[in-house]
Amino acid sequence: MATTTQKAASGGGMRLHVQRFGTFLSNMVLPNIGAFIAWGLITALFIQTGWITLIGKDLFGYAPGLDAGQYDYGFVSALGGWNGEDAGIVGPMITYLLPLLIGYTGGRMMYDDNIRGGVVGAIATMGAIAGADVPMFLGAMIMGPLAGWSMRKLDGLWSHRIRPGFEMLVNNFSAGIWGGFLAVLGFLVAGPFVQAFSDLASNVIDFLVENNILPLTSVFIEPAKVLFLNNAVNQGILTPLGTSEAAETGKSILFLLEANPGPGLGLLLAFMFFGKGAARASAPGAAVIQFIGGIHEIYFPYVLMKPILILAMIAGGMSGITVNLIFDSGLRSPASPGSIIAVWAAAPPSSLLGVTLSVIVSAAVTFVVAAFLLKIDRSADEGDLGAATADMESRKGKRSSVAGMLTGNDAAAHSGPIRSIVFACDAGMGSSAMGASVLRKKIHGAGFPDVTVVNKAISNLADDYDLVVTHQDLTSRAQQRTGSAVHVSVDNFMASPRYDEIVELVRERNGDGATAEVAPTVTSAGMDAGGLLDPESVVLDAPVEDRDAAITRAGELLVATGAVDASYVEAMHTREASVSTFMGNGLAIPHGTNEAKPSVRRTAISFVRYPEPIEWKGKQVRFVVGIAAVGDDHLKLLGRIAEVFLDKEQVARLEAAGSTAEVMDVLGAVQPA
Repeated sequence: MATTTQKAASGGGMRLHVQRFGTFLSNMVLPNIGAFIAWGLITALFIQTGWITLIGKDLFGYAPGLDAGQYDYGFVSALGGWNGEDAGIVGPMITYLLPLLIGYTGGRMMYDDNIRGGVVGAIATMGAIAGADVPMFLGAMIMGPLAGWSMRKLDGLWSHRIRPGFEMLVNNFSAGIWGGFLAVLGFLVAGPFVQAFSDLASNVIDFLVENNILPLTSVFIEPAKVLFLNNAVNQGILTPLGTSEAAETGKSILFLLEANPGPGLGLLLAFMFFGKGAARASAPGAAVIQFIGGIHEIYFPYVLMKPILILAMIAGGMSGITVNLIFDSGLRSPASPGSIIAVWAAAPPSSLLGVTLSVIVSAAVTFVVAAFLLKIDRSADEGDLGAATADMESRKGKRSSVAGMLTGNDAAAHSGPIRSIVFACDAGMGSSAMGASVLRKKIHGAGFPDVTVVNKAISNLADDYDLVVTHQDLTSRAQQRTGSAVHVSVDNFMASPRYDEIVELVRERNGDGATAEVAPTVTSAGMDAGGLLDPESVVLDAPVEDRDAAITRAGELLVATGAVDASYVEAMHTREASVSTFMGNGLAIPHGTNEAKPSVRRTAISFVRYPEPIEWKGKQVRFVVGIAAVGDDHLKLLGRIAEVFLDKEQVARLEAAGSTAEVMDVLGAVQPA
């Protein structure tokens, strides 16, 4: 379970920047791996030397030894594009489909997951595609994000100035005009630039191959993998160049420089036979995950535990590359994940022997070197695998989804039943109360009414909780105060998938539980607002504005009703700068810091609705509920607010409300019991 977000150690700024850049590149490529696999399968089946023509030559009129151009081999040659009449599927897919998907994904990423950014990114990428004769993966990685980012900035310039009714007209024409400009820019600049870069990089690779020194790349690649810099190398350099080479020659050795599962397997086998303690006990399971599942990160802690083992990884990587050079073998497409199954699936028939031998030899060499290093290791202790796993996660920048099996512990020292859960936020006023209410309902509904779920400010935490939930930006602070607890990071307090994982963890630790009767959600409209939400604090159909303006609006509504002093508004902005108050389901609840409580005269809320979603630190928000609270009476109230915004029917009523009275009618049901 992906639970803990840890801050990387200080002094690793450059490494973190490279790591984040690699992650950014991989986020454009990995969502489209299915398309790469489809292209690889079509290529493997239908090109002239593909599986079908290799196995069933006679079925399609193939005559060995004759010029292929003299014959029509039916639909196989047509699909593969080698009958001389058309391009088939293989060429257009790598030339147009794959780069356009990457450009679309990059543009959408940079426009906060907005399709509009993806469309403009695809338009800009098309210009780059037409500007060069090489597969435009690098161009797509440049033009797609540039298009999405610039379109978002341009939309922000005139979003407040469009007259009602003209939004679609302005949006369509602005996207078309700007996309057309970027397409021209891509054709004139990005295409030639990528062509020149590809030519240069290809020359470098050719030099390494011709001089038989390509294996030396392992000296860089293997340490980079352990430091989680492999995405920058693989997705940024090897995959684009390898794809270009595969388009010309039918395969590329570059796809195997990083993805070869042999070295990792050899290392884990060495620990199985010559390791000690927990490392030896966990190695068999890790080997299966690494070799069959393709999750290479599972072996990284073993290297971090004994850094000298990087020599074994380098030796194994170099030997694998050497074998592939000898047999002139490679893959048709990237093998992702780096599983032996994915490697075999991406290998052309002529390379199967070489690729298989490269995996076997690299595993054997790594095993021998690692076994020798482990045997001469005179240290009495086995090495701290738990500390090495934590170090790996620190370098990666997030909790590993598979590393828990290395230490037999999900997240922290606490491994017994989970009886107490706390939601912690900066002030303990709004975010944590809502999250606690949502999770409490799930936990109790799953049959664990004895598990307590409360909320507190981080500054008030004591190390006496079994599990602590925080926003991902606050996890490291909470860990300092509750080091023995399991820590779970979320970025969405209303509908985080982590909640279901927590329920499963409780079920695993506490037993199956019993069927619990969940208290019905309060939906009665007859409850008096009681001064908590004044009619003057309700704004329907507010003008489109940015996040800061929305926070100011919600705060000033509280000031106008006398609930808070004017200084509270600034405290709301300070709170937002610390961690986002986006709750999920289109809701944000800006509120002040813990230090601002003296500015609160009475507990109150304000309500602002926007006809179109506004951007809230990369999220879309329709409802802004400002909160001011005295004491703890508001906590149950916040739980009821969470219930309202988890109820689609109630949210629909708020969306359709045409008067303040209708809003008061819905929110009247969230009064604390």
